Amino acid sequence: MKADLLNKKNEKIGTVELPEDIFGVEWKPDLVHQAVTVQVANRRRNLADTKDRSEVRGGGKKPWRQKGTGRARHGSIRSPLWKGGGVTFGPISETNYSRKINKKMKNLAVLSVFSKKLKDQEIKIVDDLNLEDHKTKNFASLVKNFVSGKESALFIPAKDNKHINMAARNIKKVGVLSSDSINIYDLLKYQKIILDQNAIEIITKHYRV
Repeated sequence: MKADLLNKKNEKIGTVELPEDIFGVEWKPDLVHQAVTVQVANRRRNLADTKDRSEVRGGGKKPWRQKGTGRARHGSIRSPLWKGGGVTFGPISETNYSRKINKKMKNLAVLSVFSKKLKDQEIKIVDDLNLEDHKTKNFASLVKNFVSGKESALFIPAKDNKHINMAARNIKKVGVLSSDSINIYDLLKYQKIILDQNAIEIITKHYRV
């Protein structure tokens, strides 16, 4: 299958051959949803933490004797029944929310998104995305050639480029991913994908099922 090859000015300069097993994969919404759910769950930081009655300070002495006072019996003021006592079934920091998905399913979900976006004309392939400097102004002018209005874009250069990573930091709705560390969440987060022509070979090597 073929696609238009563009320069940095978003002008067509030719065509590029795309591997069918990378950009022609069937759309699998259930698998994509599973992959996104796993990634979000594995990113989750467990900050909530409560103390049970064994962790709350104090309460070692029985508040009053067992019988004869006319009051209900209690063994500790740190019981969950008391103000300032432990929490019953509260969240703890040791809770593990992580999930697993095998590599083949994960890669297939990535390829499914690539194929869907190419079909929807949301992928543009550029001959070269390398920048000579890290000035945000210069990169912003490049972004304007491919993105208009409120659209968001993900740039995938052929290799990890410090210039493009630094230049994209201060531009809203623009992200950069290395071609060998693509994740399903960012592919779906951004509306358009601006892909370096030379990144196709790396993607094929790392994500072919």
